[in-house]
Amino acid sequence: MKQDVIKEFSLAELKERLEEEMKQLIKLKLNHAISPLENPNKIKSYRRTIARMKTDLRKRQLEEQAKQA
Repeated sequence: MKQDVIKEFSLAELKERLEEEMKQLIKLKLNHAISPLENPNKIKSYRRTIARMKTDLRKRQLEEQAKQA
């Protein structure tokens, strides 16, 4: 998922999607441990997407704190 798409999510949507992506990553890792995935690069893709989401979430939190200060 690209950064442009992530920026369009509302805060609630972002948190929901982040949870869903994390669950999906755990499921992929478990499946990969049992039998190798056809495309193990999916794991890397999910990790990067989660990192992008966490980064955007943190950025929004910092912006909110700056507005309050």
